[in-house]
Amino acid sequence: MTPDPHPAGQAPSPEPAEEATQSIASLLRLTLLSAAVMLSVWLIGDVIMVVFSATLFAVILHGLARILHRHSRLPYSWSLAVVCLLLMAVIGLISWTSGADIVAQAARLRDALVTQALALRNQLEAWPQGRVILDYLPASLGGNQGGSGQGGLMSLGSRIAGSMTGFLGSAFGALGTMAVVLIAGIYFAASPSIYANGLLRLVPGKWRGRGREVMLVAADTLWAWVAGQSLDMAVVGILSGVGLWIIGVPLAFSLGFLAALFNFIPYIGAIMGAVPAMLLALSLGLRETAMVAALYCVVQFFEGNVLAPLIQRRSVQMPPGITVLSQTFFGGIFGFPGLMLASPLTAMLLAVGDKLTPKLDDEERI
Repeated sequence: MTPDPHPAGQAPSPEPAEEATQSIASLLRLTLLSAAVMLSVWLIGDVIMVVFSATLFAVILHGLARILHRHSRLPYSWSLAVVCLLLMAVIGLISWTSGADIVAQAARLRDALVTQALALRNQLEAWPQGRVILDYLPASLGGNQGGSGQGGLMSLGSRIAGSMTGFLGSAFGALGTMAVVLIAGIYFAASPSIYANGLLRLVPGKWRGRGREVMLVAADTLWAWVAGQSLDMAVVGILSGVGLWIIGVPLAFSLGFLAALFNFIPYIGAIMGAVPAMLLALSLGLRETAMVAALYCVVQFFEGNVLAPLIQRRSVQMPPGITVLSQTFFGGIFGFPGLMLASPLTAMLLAVGDKLTPKLDDEERI
């Protein structure tokens, strides 16, 4: 009697040709999915940034509403309404009481930066080594390469002053894009389960449980990042503004607010926030300039070695190398919006990857 090649209870093993076919099919599916993702990023990159911005705003509203709901026992919908009304009231009160002053301060800051940038260029032109530096700098940075240095420097001064009107430029313009982000974020926060369940319906049935876990991890990570970064920005802005005021730099608190705003972008933002203060300090003298440079070094040392580790204990930990590379990567793909949103996007992707991939054993670690 010929023995049965497949004992009872065991399924026949696939033939080598069938295994090769399955491997090729899996590779093709992965290739097509990767190509579709890259094509989508290339075609609708701005739309992706708008959607992510709205999602990030929704996470902020949802987190604040949950805190109010937990402490006040109000229904979630009422808590969200109260949060939205409070935010609108705060913005309206600031606009009503200090709107004119803020606009005047911003105009003065812009004029002062442009004037000081032109003065710095004139000083470099009067110095032989300075002329060499200008010859190697592009016109966009005030140099002589590729166009008029004066025009490039004027453009540089305007950008340093904080012009954000090109953010996520679309058919609606900057204000229209901001309105879309705010309105979509409110709708997302009002009924998060509707949109989350809609996305889960696109996932195959056997993976939906895992997909739900991944979405919850992504939302919690974004909220933790926003909470930690908000505290970090507030401390950096206050320390910078008070320090500049003590040194005697004009528009100190406007520069402090600008430092806090730029600190939303880790590492690179610290440099961007220090440049306007350094330019204005040059008008006061080398002593004040050195003091401003020392102030920003101390603030960033405190932020990087004391404040950030304390915040990261309760929020999101990201290796500095990955943070900087992600800013380069997403900035190159999506432009300035990608640079600005690179950190929360990277934090979310790292958390999702950590959830989906198995942990390393002690023997597997390097």
